[in-house]
Amino acid sequence: MRIFSVSLESMSRGRVRVSVPFDPNDVWGAKGDHHIRGTVGGWSVRGTIVFDGDTWSFSLGPAWLRDCTVTPGDHVVVAIEAEGPQRSDLASDLVAAFAVHPEAGAFFDSLAQFYRKAYLRWIDATTRQPHVRAERIAAVVALLRDGVKERPKE
Repeated sequence: MRIFSVSLESMSRGRVRVSVPFDPNDVWGAKGDHHIRGTVGGWSVRGTIVFDGDTWSFSLGPAWLRDCTVTPGDHVVVAIEAEGPQRSDLASDLVAAFAVHPEAGAFFDSLAQFYRKAYLRWIDATTRQPHVRAERIAAVVALLRDGVKERPKE
């Protein structure tokens, strides 16, 4: 969990920008986008930290602003953490497969938690069949290398 304070910056279309005063690649590993959850001014938030060419930030829309008491220009405390399973949470056999196929691991890291969890549930559903687990890990790595967010239903 990273905690910091920042002033909310007004954006177009009623949105606000929350600047992140650290490089999430250094904290959570290198990714294009970082899916996060936490609080802004005490209000729950989920979002995606992106690099906008100048700094890392995430934005909050007008619907989020309408439902809480913070406004553009307010100085707020932000507490965020990476959302969903991270590389450090993975089983050693899957980590080893991603080490051999780093492009698959990088694509896995870029996925929203919903997709990461779905792949992990499918792999973990083989606890009594180790040979099936290895086959599923191979299938997941192939799908991720091809840029497939969600495995095809059987």
